[in-house]
Amino acid sequence: MSDLESIRLRAASPADLDAVLAFWKAAAEGTSISDDRDGVERLVARDPDALILAERDGTLVGTVIAGFDGWRCSLYRLAVHPEHRRQGVSGALLAAAEERFVTLGGRRGDAMVLNENALAHPAWRSAGYAPEPQWSRWTKPLGQ
Repeated sequence: MSDLESIRLRAASPADLDAVLAFWKAAAEGTSISDDRDGVERLVARDPDALILAERDGTLVGTVIAGFDGWRCSLYRLAVHPEHRRQGVSGALLAAAEERFVTLGGRRGDAMVLNENALAHPAWRSAGYAPEPQWSRWTKPLGQ
């Protein structure tokens, strides 16, 4: 069996959220204001198929959030456990996310990738993504 054949992809359920948050602390770069139980719980409640998990032998090895608001396809939290990198996990997650977007009528995937996360850049490039240097992300915390 190849590495890819041993990967099981599925949507996260509310029961997975604590494991996902712990996984992100070990496998993801950076944090966001919504990287907490309440934020991820709202995501899964609003769009149950958006948070895609990759498992190998019942162990969480990767995640991606594939959010679609009816207009834009947004990718967040592509993370692969360090021991499972360079084995096709990120490619499988992105292919599942893109399939979801196409099914929903999406036309372009936009990924949030930290400029300083050089480790992630080759994975994104190999999947066909490229930075757009003319854009900059502007943010404002709400409700504070």
